[in-house]
Amino acid sequence: MLEGIAGLIIGLLVAGIASAGAVRYLLARQRRQLTRMQRRAADAERLAELGRMTSGLAHEIKNPLSTIGLNAQLLSEDLEDAELDDSEKSRLIRRIDSLRREVDRLGGILTDFLQFAGRIHLDTEPHDVNRIVDELADFFLPQAQQAGVRLTVLPASTPALARVDTSLLKQALLNLLINGVHALESNRDPSTPKELMLRVERPAAAGADDESSVVINVTDTGPGIDPEKAKDIFLPYYTTKASGSGLGLPTTRRIIEEHGGQIDVHTEPGRGTSFVIRLPALQNTMS
Repeated sequence: MLEGIAGLIIGLLVAGIASAGAVRYLLARQRRQLTRMQRRAADAERLAELGRMTSGLAHEIKNPLSTIGLNAQLLSEDLEDAELDDSEKSRLIRRIDSLRREVDRLGGILTDFLQFAGRIHLDTEPHDVNRIVDELADFFLPQAQQAGVRLTVLPASTPALARVDTSLLKQALLNLLINGVHALESNRDPSTPKELMLRVERPAAAGADDESSVVINVTDTGPGIDPEKAKDIFLPYYTTKASGSGLGLPTTRRIIEEHGGQIDVHTEPGRGTSFVIRLPALQNTMS
């Protein structure tokens, strides 16, 4: 009788300890999620204020810039019919074309800035991320082939369901693909294959933080990034390229974080670069 009671008590204690451990794990994960949400809210508020302060100025610059570009184009067309020496005409047209290229470049910088500084409005629906990645890869394949890059897609073995804005998610991933191609083009080692991979995963390990995530990996076999530079790549206007606004990766991070996800980079000089995106997953209830 006493042995039976003792066994029952021990069983209850063991169950209580196990339950307490599970509760501690759930509370810890909830605290981490709350911290991330608070940080995202604070960042969103600061960015919204930045957008209100600067978007008006950017528009004031962009409008006359467009006028300059249009008049440069008209002037170039007029020069074609002008009675000038051929060498002088060619010289003037080259200068005007140079002006038009700079106007286009500045216009692109302003567009990127307005997109980055403005508030992102999500229109989310449940989607299979496998399908989104496959559609994007199909769209990007000609650009990869033109650069001599082999593009590979590895979907998850099961539906990878998440509530996302497909247009914005594709934009975020496209920025990473473009960065990957640029990295591969800068690699002068002919023995290194030019490969770019899109992989979708649906981790299911019990107790792992990733069990409720859809994971997207964008990996290249490029030259990698120096650790001192890698820690700054998500900062606005930070770029290691001769051209570019330096807003592609910050915009990608904003889009991912607006979805309640996170993005990390794993890189090493000479070993390539991998961007890892984690998005909150949905249960596989879609048909």
